Amino acid sequence: MIIRVTNKRIMGESRPGNSQGLSRVALAAKRARDLAMAKTTDRKDKKAENQRIGQKPDSDLHHTSGTVKRTSIAYNRATHTRGEVKS
Repeated sequence: MIIRVTNKRIMGESRPGNSQGLSRVALAAKRARDLAMAKTTDRKDKKAENQRIGQKPDSDLHHTSGTVKRTSIAYNRATHTRGEVKS
């Protein structure tokens, strides 16, 4: 008797729109949470402020303590080199 072992994910499969491999129920809950968070007045205000300021291709905008700070994309993406991200 031959038993074939496959390397299938027990949770949901990783595919476009589901890169974390969440189950259908968990993915639906996450999407609902993300949408609810995106529609809060605080997020809407920040989005409107970003549009007024204008985005540049070489920087990101950060809202910190009531002010907006422009940060270079290279610095913003390199958090692992500063020890800000745990592996």
